[in-house]
Amino acid sequence: MDSLAWFLVGVNVAGFLAMGYDKWMAARGRSRLPEAQLFTMAAFGAVGVWLGAFAFRHKTRKKSFQVKLVFASAVCFGWMWWVFAPPSA
Repeated sequence: MDSLAWFLVGVNVAGFLAMGYDKWMAARGRSRLPEAQLFTMAAFGAVGVWLGAFAFRHKTRKKSFQVKLVFASAVCFGWMWWVFAPPSA
């Protein structure tokens, strides 16, 4: 696997774990991760953040978070497609 694939795997795993950590901290009434940090992870690791949200039942009812998550993911996927897509012949 090339380095980009390893990076994407790592960011998705980190995003999944971040959602679990944020939920764990929220349940204890402690300081949580900023949403901007979750969106940054979601920009590159949308699958991990989505799976984490539903696995931990975290932020699944907060529609504004979900809309921003979709937007951040779409922007990042569009950028990656533009940069890494093979040139058309």
